[in-house]
Amino acid sequence: MAFEKQVILKNNCFLQVILYQVNMKQEFRCDCPVTSALDVLGDKWMLVIIKQMLIEEKQTFKDFIESDEAISTNILSSKLKCLEHYGLIQRKNHPTNKKTKLYHLTEKGLSLTPTIVELAIWSDQNLREHNPIMRESDELELMKTSKAEFIERLKKGHRENWLE
Repeated sequence: MAFEKQVILKNNCFLQVILYQVNMKQEFRCDCPVTSALDVLGDKWMLVIIKQMLIEEKQTFKDFIESDEAISTNILSSKLKCLEHYGLIQRKNHPTNKKTKLYHLTEKGLSLTPTIVELAIWSDQNLREHNPIMRESDELELMKTSKAEFIERLKKGHRENWLE
């Protein structure tokens, strides 16, 4: 078990999915709520995938693969499984193509909307000088000037897209 704990800390989410599949208990690093959230969401891809679903309306594996962020297929697959395991996304068959899976944010996943918006605003205010290619957009301006309205519009749009 000591070897498993050591590996879990190195590649937390991928192994969480494996441990879940063999009915082993999930382990977090400590009892801190922030650290626990970071154990699930704190890698390089999890919030990117959630942002893509929420803001860019990506729904299929192919949509994610074709994105500018260039996530590899094996990483994407493990991250989607992890997000599904924690109840942040759901998966269903495409209505006209049973081989294609559609992914959407659950209410638990949508509850991260304010976090995504705050990260965008923080990044604009604090990282723009370090990332000169960071884009300006009307959406970013709306986030800054009408944050609550923007958050509700994102959530509503995501819910409506899923129900279509």
